[in-house]
Amino acid sequence: MAEVNGRVHREPRRVPAEMLAEERQQLHPVPQHALTATFGQSRLVGKDATIQVDAARYSVSHALIEQSVWVRFHGDDLIVTAMSKGLPVEVARHTRSTPGNPRIDDAHYPEGARGKRVPTPTTPAKAQFLALGPGAALWLQEAGESGVRRVSAKMTDAVGPAKLHGIDAVDRALGTAATVERFADGDLMAILAQVEHDDAEPTRPGEQHSLQPGTRPGQDSDPPTDPPLPVDRPDTVSSSSRNPHDGLPLGPASTSKVNGA
Repeated sequence: MAEVNGRVHREPRRVPAEMLAEERQQLHPVPQHALTATFGQSRLVGKDATIQVDAARYSVSHALIEQSVWVRFHGDDLIVTAMSKGLPVEVARHTRSTPGNPRIDDAHYPEGARGKRVPTPTTPAKAQFLALGPGAALWLQEAGESGVRRVSAKMTDAVGPAKLHGIDAVDRALGTAATVERFADGDLMAILAQVEHDDAEPTRPGEQHSLQPGTRPGQDSDPPTDPPLPVDRPDTVSSSSRNPHDGLPLGPASTSKVNGA
């Protein structure tokens, strides 16, 4: 090849090697990596092996932490591309999500890594919150994975009711909130009220509130009735003692006669 390019070519009447040296001055250098504009926008993988796209979080392989990747949407799918040995490779694919609803694939993390992550008390407020119990730790973990906002303020709001309602009740409410993924304002107090309602012992009204008469030991349910009072009425009345005016209407004359008698 060097022998052919080193002699005069019959068409241009010139040596090809000399022509190539002149052309190189007009050519642009070829990039070391492939053209990445078609791969989408670049993102830096965080320490939690996630990236943010349109304020939503998506997981990628933990091996790409603190490396650059490219993201683009194809329909409803988010495609994540990275360079591997100088070639572009698709490293993750997720369904399009919305802020506050992260797409986390457990396969992107080492085996058991997600289960071993336990919140640590890095601040006094966080330590006071985690002291409530395992329900508080579960709530903090699930809230972080769900992208909940104002976590610090909500932790403070949970510590206050513990002094009034008790630590155990608040911790149970936090565990329930984490399980059912309820992290909005007011959700904790609503769940706490339900927890206290379920724990309350049922009350029964006393006999003074009953419509039925109560009974005492040795007493019949129906109290005895008093005997009727005797009536002093003779069975027979003699004709001599009978008033002759009984049963007769009293006129004026009869009335004066009777009064005169």
